[in-house]
Amino acid sequence: MFFTLAFRNVLRQRGRTATTLIAIVSGVVGLVLAAGFVRDIYIQLGEAIIHSQTGHIQIFKEGFLERGTRQPHKFIMDDPRGLSEAVSQIAGVKSASSRLSFAGMLGNGRRDLAIVGEGIEPDKEGVLGGYFKIVEGRSLGPNDQFAALIGQGVAHSLGLKPGDSASILASTADGALNSLELEIVGVFQSFSKEFDARAVRIPLPVAQELMATPGANVMVVTLFDTDQTDAVQSRINALPATEQLDVRHWQSLSDFYEKTVRLYEEQLGVLQWIILLMVLLSVTNSVNMSAFERQSEFGTMRALGNRPAVIGKLLINESVILGFFGASAGVILGVLAAVIISYIGIEMPPPPNANVGYSAMIRLDANSIATAWLVGFIATLAASLIPAFRSARRSIVESLGHKI
Repeated sequence: MFFTLAFRNVLRQRGRTATTLIAIVSGVVGLVLAAGFVRDIYIQLGEAIIHSQTGHIQIFKEGFLERGTRQPHKFIMDDPRGLSEAVSQIAGVKSASSRLSFAGMLGNGRRDLAIVGEGIEPDKEGVLGGYFKIVEGRSLGPNDQFAALIGQGVAHSLGLKPGDSASILASTADGALNSLELEIVGVFQSFSKEFDARAVRIPLPVAQELMATPGANVMVVTLFDTDQTDAVQSRINALPATEQLDVRHWQSLSDFYEKTVRLYEEQLGVLQWIILLMVLLSVTNSVNMSAFERQSEFGTMRALGNRPAVIGKLLINESVILGFFGASAGVILGVLAAVIISYIGIEMPPPPNANVGYSAMIRLDANSIATAWLVGFIATLAASLIPAFRSARRSIVESLGHKI
């Protein structure tokens, strides 16, 4: 009976109902789109970091992250080939490539630049590096020997271009100095401007000759599916070959990613509270005006024998109906808007500390849609509580004399 009467009252007050529904729908649509946009940032940023720098999982000796940049020769794994073969047998692993890191100086004959170098396996890194953009020349090939691929920042600092020669100086694993002459075959641009300013990549055998070691510092593991990273990491940890090694998830390797996710989560949380407050105030105003205009109606109901609780339940049921239909319509419109926007794409400028822009989209998931619906519904329900309580407490005489 309450819902039937409440539904009729909602339909009877068309203007106020439409105003209230617009406020609810707008808030829910805003939440759906904002949550989907932030989720897309998480995914695209994560994939960019994975496929340009870290891979899904990295394996190295304990302490390499803290001291390996300054002293990479002290953190060399002796049997990277055996470890690669063992890891590659795990289900879900796409490739396992070795990297030999080194710190040194790159010179063009006139000036030198401190660089952070990596010896890589070009064929396997080609699987990983989907977010590398070759801006000049070409990428490293499996048959390249004394060749180098340099970051855009390195090329700019030293005035190097494909076809030029450069000398590289680094400390060997025994602490001696070694130097090699390299040909620049290409200039790349990655997702990170800071990385491009110091990065030099050379074939792994050349790096091993430079460092005078057959080993490698890091094993970079690439997976078919990013969602399987936790499961594969557990399987790698269970291998006998990794008992004395550190196995790290890509998220723990990127401080920039963790800080960005934390920032956007806080921003989304603030936005949810703002929209909740906006809907709450809009619906409260609407319900207050409706209750004020209907005081004589409520007085008549009381005079006919209805209890005060009936008035409160009636107003709450009306808000429940408005909240349900408003939140549901907001979700439907939000999903449709997300599909259209994702089809068109949102061209975004490079984020902080990055070189490359990207095309954003709205990625929906069940949790964000349910949260948006609940925010719209709960805000509408909460907005009705105070007006319902006040109307129920008003005396019959006061209510009947409202329009006199």
